[in-house]
Amino acid sequence: MLCQRSNATAWIVDDTGIPKKGRHSVGVARQYCGQLGKQDNCQVAVTLSLANDRASLPVAYRLYLPEAWAGDPERRATAGIPQDIAFQTKPQIALDQIRAACAAGLPRGIVLTDAAYGTDFRTGLTALGLTYAVGIQSSTTVWAPGTRPLPPKPWSGKGRRPTLLRRDDDHQPVPVKDLALSLPASQLRSVTWRAGTNTPLRSRFASVRVPAAHRDDERAELRSEEWLLVEWPDSEAEPTQYWLSTLPADTALQDLMAAAKGRWRIERDYEELKQEIGLNHYEGRGWRGFHHHATLCIAAYGFLIAERCLFPPRQRLDRRQGQAPALPATFRPRGAGPAGTP
Repeated sequence: MLCQRSNATAWIVDDTGIPKKGRHSVGVARQYCGQLGKQDNCQVAVTLSLANDRASLPVAYRLYLPEAWAGDPERRATAGIPQDIAFQTKPQIALDQIRAACAAGLPRGIVLTDAAYGTDFRTGLTALGLTYAVGIQSSTTVWAPGTRPLPPKPWSGKGRRPTLLRRDDDHQPVPVKDLALSLPASQLRSVTWRAGTNTPLRSRFASVRVPAAHRDDERAELRSEEWLLVEWPDSEAEPTQYWLSTLPADTALQDLMAAAKGRWRIERDYEELKQEIGLNHYEGRGWRGFHHHATLCIAAYGFLIAERCLFPPRQRLDRRQGQAPALPATFRPRGAGPAGTP
């Protein structure tokens, strides 16, 4: 449906929490729940959604199984967890979903996710030939412009030839927060990335080309340069968000930020799936029932999206639309006498 209306522009990876009481519902554990904004008893599902400029829809949905569940034969048997389901981290689950989407021939888009998915996830996306714009932690290290690691040690002529990059006191990567704080004020630009509910969404951003530095002293080659994106609102004393993106080097800042900020669609999807469709109303305890319930909810949501896409977006009212039209010169109020009568 999305592909018929418009090409997919993004693959959005996210995880959604469903609060639960007790300990017998499949996968339930004390873990971070985004719906509550804190750690609590809940189930967590990892999802992959396809999105374009008009709509988004989950195409993969799998329960995250904590290690305590994955290694408990009794609870696995009671909940009907398949034998081939082993413990996987959320990034590993997401990469499996993305590989399946690639194998199914779904139209590719830029991969978006938050800072929870880490370096190995980005490496996996690059190996699959996918472009990304993903959130990162402020402690993520990169090589600042003009700095690079040392080349491998010169070969002594004995033993294996050294191949690994090196660091010393003068050749060290920096956390992205430190790099952002060192940028000149002229490099920060005010950008509007989309229309908001009441006003356009606008903030200050900077972009710089850097190679990521994570564990590159265990590598023979430096990683390719990519975009480091920084958001630093006027009202804040320091930057608030960071992204790394493999979009082309000639991509404009406004396009970079529009892509990086594209995850907002997911928040709307899960608000509607939970509040309107009943995604979080499953009361069973089994693996199969959990996924069947989610499948039916997503199918119903897909139908609603298809119906919405039949109609163009409502045009926003401007000031002139809110004004009363001018009266024609021949207008006479009801009950008034002929023109010219006192």
